[in-house]
Amino acid sequence: MEEDRKEVNSELPDITLNPPHEIAKISFGLGILLGCSLGFLFTLQFKSFNIYIISLATFHFLEYYVTAKYNPKKVHADSFLLKNGIEYIGAHTFASLECLMEYWICPNLKTGHSPLRKIIFVVGLLMVVLGQLVRSISMRQAGRSFSHVVKVEKENDHKLVQDGLYSVFRHPSYFGFFWWALGTQLILFNPISLILFCFVLWRFFNKRIKFEERHLIEFFGSSYIQYKKNVKVWIPFIM
Repeated sequence: MEEDRKEVNSELPDITLNPPHEIAKISFGLGILLGCSLGFLFTLQFKSFNIYIISLATFHFLEYYVTAKYNPKKVHADSFLLKNGIEYIGAHTFASLECLMEYWICPNLKTGHSPLRKIIFVVGLLMVVLGQLVRSISMRQAGRSFSHVVKVEKENDHKLVQDGLYSVFRHPSYFGFFWWALGTQLILFNPISLILFCFVLWRFFNKRIKFEERHLIEFFGSSYIQYKKNVKVWIPFIM
């Protein structure tokens, strides 16, 4: 009985890294943000900003939820990714300010009904939905091999996942994040932030993938080298 309890406890998140009061506060805050955005969605003329906030709240909640469900030993309070670096926070702050300023100066830019605007919105919405699905599903399929932090030492439960989404995308979670983020800026019709996001995200993922793959080659040798040759990243100009 005691051994069974130890085995069960080993599968649970470390409470010191997941203070219940902190997790509850963050989840509550994201829920309030999501609920308010949904509540005002059909009462405001400019709905794109609400959809943007909904996508942000959903994204950050799912980061923790999916990790907690399918990789509980590696989940912690920072798994919400709300502390995702100064560039990430700055980019979304700038995007929000650009959106609100342009709406104030030139509301037709944000609320017009031209065919081109509708196409841009639909494309952006599809990118947000598909990007989120790819990222969340890939986190689930990777299971214990997924981590928000790049591993520099191979762990016992670290496997080279090559099936499911990983048979199509070499780094599906990065692919999903990249196109999800760009989709949010198409939804907002933010021309400046779209360019800014392209630059910031491409630089981040290009650097991260190169760093991560050096260690993956150390971990899995020729298996990863062959996998790298066969499967693309599907982020422009990242080989």
